[in-house]
Amino acid sequence: MLRRSLLMLAACAALPRAHALRAAPDDAPRLNPAQSRAFQAWMLRIVSAQIEQGPSPRWQHRDCAGLVRFAVNEALTVHDARWLRANGIAADRQLPPELGLSPAQKTLRNRWVQTGGAIGHYVSAIALVQNNSRFIGRDLNQAQPADLLFYDQGDEQHLMVWMGARIAYHTGSNNPGDNGLRSVAVNNLKTWKDTRWQPAVDNPNFAGIFRLNFLS
Repeated sequence: MLRRSLLMLAACAALPRAHALRAAPDDAPRLNPAQSRAFQAWMLRIVSAQIEQGPSPRWQHRDCAGLVRFAVNEALTVHDARWLRANGIAADRQLPPELGLSPAQKTLRNRWVQTGGAIGHYVSAIALVQNNSRFIGRDLNQAQPADLLFYDQGDEQHLMVWMGARIAYHTGSNNPGDNGLRSVAVNNLKTWKDTRWQPAVDNPNFAGIFRLNFLS
């Protein structure tokens, strides 16, 4: 099943090869450490809800980068009772604290630096890491919740979300019987026999771990 899921990632993004992965200069506001931790917790809660319940009707462009864009934007919103109901998240569960964003920080929602430097609501997988994230490393011990694992398979690039013991991703499939969402144990991926997908330092297809620029 995992092999089929990983092969289906070819539909996620067919983009020019990433010869250089670097964060573009960006003067956007940043979150402080406490806000960053709250954001990470909310992003994981939102991604988990998609895995457990299926995609939210508000989630458009369902592919690997689309999952990240949706979860980031929802994590940056106010999580009031109406939002919780709309997302199927029980209010009686232990919830992360609110971010308490300033007016300037609220502009981070739907603010993506696209290829060429324009700002917009949409960003591709490769522009998401090149222009909106910073490279952390290739050692999984460096990963934090909500970090992005980026793979360059030649003509295609793919994103996965680091959840801790597991990773989550969207294959790009949107068939009636398959919503494309997957959650896989990190240990399973480490030993996957198709080594192109192993998040290992010696795997040339694993570009590394990236963290969103606005996080501390």
